[in-house]
Amino acid sequence: MTDEPIVRDSNGAELNDGDSVTLIKDLKVKGTSETIKRGTLVKNIRLNGNPGEVECNTKQVKGLVLKTEFLKKA
Repeated sequence: MTDEPIVRDSNGAELNDGDSVTLIKDLKVKGTSETIKRGTLVKNIRLNGNPGEVECNTKQVKGLVLKTEFLKKA
């Protein structure tokens, strides 16, 4: 058993490093004028030790941290 917290998406599915997720809501990116649209597929997520967040890169923004409440497993 590991001490890693279990990270879950908005539907309760467990997320792991390298998974792909889909956004369930349009999200404005702080510090930029970018908006990432609902339905955007984000590949190869990374867990960061916080069960409410994942790190990822999109075509528009690199080094993005997304809250899991806005994601569903693809």
